[in-house]
Amino acid sequence: MKQAVRWHVYPAAGELYLAAAESIARAANRAIEEGGEFSVVLTGGNTAREVYRLLPRIDTDWSAWRVFWGDERCVPRDHPERNSLMARELWLDRVPLEWRHIFPIPAELGPDRGAEEYAALLQGRDEFDLVLLGLGEDGHAASLFPGRDWGRDKKGPAALPVRDAPKAPPERVSLSAWRLSLAMRAMFLVTGEGKRGAVAAWRGGENIPAAAITPLEGVDVLVEKACFVGEA
Repeated sequence: MKQAVRWHVYPAAGELYLAAAESIARAANRAIEEGGEFSVVLTGGNTAREVYRLLPRIDTDWSAWRVFWGDERCVPRDHPERNSLMARELWLDRVPLEWRHIFPIPAELGPDRGAEEYAALLQGRDEFDLVLLGLGEDGHAASLFPGRDWGRDKKGPAALPVRDAPKAPPERVSLSAWRLSLAMRAMFLVTGEGKRGAVAAWRGGENIPAAAITPLEGVDVLVEKACFVGEA
């Protein structure tokens, strides 16, 4: 499937954070109204961190949320580099969201077992309503890095073990490109001048991991003007 991308450019990062929180709230309330439930895949990174700080304030039915992750570092659950810990401290533990509706990746078990168990958990589940992602300076999304197997083949596993990642820690678990694409919509959160090259590559049609995510309703890229290239 060809990726459909909508670019949304913001003058400053603060405006992007607010717009992202509002967009997430709209997506959640729409899904809950239409189907009674909202499934969302979370990401890590500094931009997501600032968005998560805002989410406890939104008006939504938290009991209808189902929370998953796109990738996780293979460190203990209470390690400060855990994506799940960041989300819980800033947001999830501050709202009335039941723990049984939160599904962290068991990456503390190591890349192989962690990927196997998360793939099993996702088996039989429908498409996600919303997938949140960041963009690395090398164009990576979740923990799908250039030059690696991104898991585009739907016959492959839903979650992949990752070793020797170019960014520490080297061992991770990541949802595959096809499982991240099994969604209604994806939203990328992109800030910082260091992402300018990756944005240019993406807009230029280069084969980077971010371009492999192809949800049904397309991809919305919320991007800070400092790292945007061309016309929106």
